[in-house]
Amino acid sequence: MKDIVGVRFKKLGKIYFFNPKKWKLRKGNKVIVETAQGEEFGEVMIPNRTVPEDKIVEPLKVVIRIANGKDYKRFDECRALEKKAFEICKKKIKEHGLEMTLTDVEVKFDNSKILFYFTADGRIDFRELVKDLAAIYKTRIELRQIGVRDEVRKIGGNGVCGRELCCCTFLNDFEAVSIKMAKEQNISLNPSKISGNCGRLMCCLKYESEVYEEKLKKLPHIGAIVKTEEGEGEVDSIETLKERVRVKIKNGDTYIYRRYDVKDIQVIKDIEKEKLDQEEIEHQKELEELEKLEKEDEGMRGKE
Repeated sequence: MKDIVGVRFKKLGKIYFFNPKKWKLRKGNKVIVETAQGEEFGEVMIPNRTVPEDKIVEPLKVVIRIANGKDYKRFDECRALEKKAFEICKKKIKEHGLEMTLTDVEVKFDNSKILFYFTADGRIDFRELVKDLAAIYKTRIELRQIGVRDEVRKIGGNGVCGRELCCCTFLNDFEAVSIKMAKEQNISLNPSKISGNCGRLMCCLKYESEVYEEKLKKLPHIGAIVKTEEGEGEVDSIETLKERVRVKIKNGDTYIYRRYDVKDIQVIKDIEKEKLDQEEIEHQKELEELEKLEKEDEGMRGKE
């Protein structure tokens, strides 16, 4: 077991573990910590506790001190510099005629680097822009392209559920989302109904995906031949969360439909028959484009 505290540097950023050393810290304490890129000002989100060593990425950096008055002043200076740098960078982007949108600026606490975050379609040659900014600020300049999800997180807003966006309240990381998740949860495959404010698949599709995956393992596929108390039939539809199936049973020249709990049927042959969804057919191209954008975003996150 290791002693740790959890520290976050941005309102909705990741929580990182640090070695508290001699400090007894409470949630909300502002601290100066050692990072791979120098000293940083952060907020304690997880007070002193012990965690298993396999949950820690070594080497564990340390908490240097609890923030003092001088640190708070420096922190405020960084925020003021970020606002000014944002306006200057926007002006320079316009001067160079670059097709990019500046979304945020981050000044490192020890002034070792200034990061400029932007969105753009495709690659941008910003070498001349970097030279201009380096000449102004006399420090290392880094331009980092981010995805549309990060951009919407900074803007904020409400989702179709009426609540504030998940990415603006509690999501620390964006996880991969897919059309398959919507299919497994029997959700409408109309892109306008499964896309968020960012134009990508809604992050909430991920929340229950593991539950559906586990339950689907217990259920036969649509098209499976099963034995019921009323005879053999074919699975016509599935109620995943209830673990029930609807079975189509031949009755003379017609068919009857009955619902059964999965425990009350016996699978004779589990044939997986692709059931064509009308909405999926109508929006096939849009869905393919959404899937493509998701993979591109996932690739971008992997490079960060």
